[in-house]
Amino acid sequence: MKHISDSRSYDLAGLYTLSLRLVIGWTYFSAFWRRLILENKLTPDEAGYIGEKFNHFLPNALGIKPLIEYLVTHPDALHTSMVTFTIVEAVVGLFIILGLFTRFMSIGIFGLAMGILLGSGWIGTTCLDEWQIGVLGIAGGFVLFLTGSGPFSVDHYFIKKNKNFIHKKWFLWLGSGVLPLSKPKTLVLAGSAFIFGLTLYTNQYFHGGVWGTLHNKSVKPKVEISNVSLTSSDVTFEIYRTQGADVYGSFLIGIQLLDNNENIIKALDLKDLSKFPKENIKNHYVAKVKPGKHSLIIPLGSKADLTLNLNDIPAQKEEIHTIKLIDISGIEWTAKVK
Repeated sequence: MKHISDSRSYDLAGLYTLSLRLVIGWTYFSAFWRRLILENKLTPDEAGYIGEKFNHFLPNALGIKPLIEYLVTHPDALHTSMVTFTIVEAVVGLFIILGLFTRFMSIGIFGLAMGILLGSGWIGTTCLDEWQIGVLGIAGGFVLFLTGSGPFSVDHYFIKKNKNFIHKKWFLWLGSGVLPLSKPKTLVLAGSAFIFGLTLYTNQYFHGGVWGTLHNKSVKPKVEISNVSLTSSDVTFEIYRTQGADVYGSFLIGIQLLDNNENIIKALDLKDLSKFPKENIKNHYVAKVKPGKHSLIIPLGSKADLTLNLNDIPAQKEEIHTIKLIDISGIEWTAKVK
């Protein structure tokens, strides 16, 4: 009688979470649908390539930055990973919608959402977009693991067709039905405490959302300048865009070389930068710094070495003291030439 009562309770729990299961399932299956059916976003050299979007995660990812950097510096491995990731999202999302091996697929939801949270939880120009998607996906995956699927699912169909399934532990752990736990409250409490703690920690880490000053790294672009090298014929320096909106680049409209008194020795304006020689740009990642129609475009997460020729100022090159970059927004970044 107790097993029948427990089975009824799990059926109801699975029934009540039907809308959650369908929405979460579509959230992940739709990624596959968008990338391959509606558009092809898995072609490396075309606009909208998902690998470049992945590159945007790099500057402020939590814990998985070395993995992201490895992939964006190895285009073949990145492409393979993006295809694999898309297939996993398709399978996990579709199986969750169908309610097929629900508990096993919910672990996939948990893992995918964790990847979103750690990689892109800091991104969101007007609100905490990616962070919210990540933490809600983790919590939703955990709930679906606990409840399994109810009457409107393939798991439930299997149980109705073969009553022995409700006694097979492998199916109860991977599919649906009465979760074989002696102390379910312990799992629920421990899992919920972990997820809530992760939520508070990442909210604070990415956005200062628990205490202190709120911050949003997706609002204003930031470009870091490093590895400045001055030779007899040119100056080379590395730029790395670490903040700002991921949907468009920093538009660089000026590069100036200044002396110790901030007098301009050499200057490139927006016309010069729109025609900046591609051979003088050495990109490190798949997100590429490149000349645009009216500026030099620096996508989020891109890193490149720029080389400026100094042959037109032979007598003044030794006086170069500072490099200044000017964004179209008016923001300026500087670095000393040692």
